[in-house]
Parts: sequence; C-alpha cells; structure tokens
Amino acid sequence: MKKVLFCLTVLFLVVSVFATPLAIVVLNAAVVEPGRLPSDWQIKVNHGRPDISVCKEDDVACLHLKSVKASFGLEKGVDVDPTQMPFLTWRWKVTQLPPTGDFRHASRDDQAAQVLIAFADHRIVSYIWDSNAPAGTMENVSSIPLVRVVAVVCESGGGRANRWIGESRNVAADYERAYGKSAPHVKGIRIQINSQHTATVAESYFGEVAFRSTPQ
Repeated sequence: MKKVLFCLTVLFLVVSVFATPLAIVVLNAAVVEPGRLPSDWQIKVNHGRPDISVCKEDDVACLHLKSVKASFGLEKGVDVDPTQMPFLTWRWKVTQLPPTGDFRHASRDDQAAQVLIAFADHRIVSYIWDSNAPAGTMENVSSIPLVRVVAVVCESGGGRANRWIGESRNVAADYERAYGKSAPHVKGIRIQINSQHTATVAESYFGEVAFRSTPQ
C-alpha cells in the first residue's frame, strides 16, 4: 500500500509540474526603481532623441515612450523556446498616433508602438499599432541586409487609443505563417516607437510583457 501511495504521489507531482503554465516576464516596470530604466534593457536609437521613462498610468506601472520626429526603443536579449512558450502577452496604450503613419509606405513607416521579436535565424516578427493599415494585415517590410522583417498589425487607428489594451499572440504560429517553417528560438525583443518619417509626435505606454506557455 505504501508503494502504491508513493507512486501516486510522484505521479501527482509530475502531472502538476507539466500542468503548471510556464512564463518568462521580460518587462515588469513595477520592480524598477523610480527614475531608472530596466537594467537588463538597452536603449537603441535610430534617429533623434529618445524620451523614455518609468511611470504609473491608471495605477499601472509602465514604460512611457514619446517620439518627437525620432526613432528609438529598448532592447533585451532572451533565449525562449517557442515550442514550450509560444505565446507573447503584453499590455500597451497609445495616446498619440503619427496621423499619416502607414507601415506599407516607406516614406510614412511610423508607429506609436511596436513589439519586435528576433529569432535565431535573423528573422523578425514585428507587432505594431499602426495609424492607418487595417488590423490583421501581415506584410514583409524588411529593408535591412541579411535580416527579414514581417510586420503584423495588432491595432489600427485611434478607436482604442487612450486605454490599456491587452494582447496575446502565438509567436510560433505567426512565424510559421510569415516564413513557412517552424520557429527557432527567440533571441531578442525590442519595444519601439518612431515618428521621424512623418516628422510628427507619437506617444505610448507599455505594461507587463511576457512569454507564456498558454494564452491569456
């Protein structure tokens, strides 16, 4: 009887481990000291002057980005197996869109908020809040040698601006849809904003960002 109980206990523990959702939180502004930026993220500037701060908005600890004719972001190296944690979840809020921004046109390729996922094979899937391109649009936007970028429009226009929006994307499925093969490991993530092409102002906020084994 003792052996049976022992085996059942072990089995229960094994099942519990496999049943517990996995998660890697890559951005949690709540644990960042006031006046500082997340220590494990690096500022990347493409154009102009970055304006990034940690704040609390609607009682949500968050990262604030404001672009005045600029292009910049925060980048972090990761190592995530998309077969184990295929879902990317995040919260964002846009308060000012570049009015004529549209990723489908190089001269107007500005967005108030982007989340870029870099894979081990130098391919990127970029989730964007575009000003004009319809939600659900997926197109190749690569202009960097040896790097391929496919953008996915998660939100479009100002209909849901000025409020927190939660997103959940299956990055493994999006990668396969974009590139026609199984996704390799995720090696990096970037949160970005830009308004240099349209010479305008854009503003956004980001809450928690995480890779998960289950959707939210």
